[in-house]
Amino acid sequence: MRSGRDVDKFAEMNLTPVEIEGVSAPAIKESPLSLACRVTEIKELGSHDMFIAEVVGVMVDDRYMNESGKFELNSSKLVAYSHGEYFGLGQKIGKFGYSVKKK
Repeated sequence: MRSGRDVDKFAEMNLTPVEIEGVSAPAIKESPLSLACRVTEIKELGSHDMFIAEVVGVMVDDRYMNESGKFELNSSKLVAYSHGEYFGLGQKIGKFGYSVKKK
């Protein structure tokens, strides 16, 4: 809610900036997953713009990788922001590929 021009957000939130491949902006060391993206296209949609981007760098905290190499998103205690409210995520509600699942 405050501009980076006025406050050092990393310092205020006790976060550590780290380099991530592909971009000059820092990633956040404490984040379970960081994706560095380069915008390739901007589509004007009237009330807002949609940004199409290419992922050029990935940083994953090893604490959230299981023994088979799968990223365990739920164990990261993911939080989502929507219209002034924060929500904790993590309840599995379905699975992709139900109709083509091997028996």
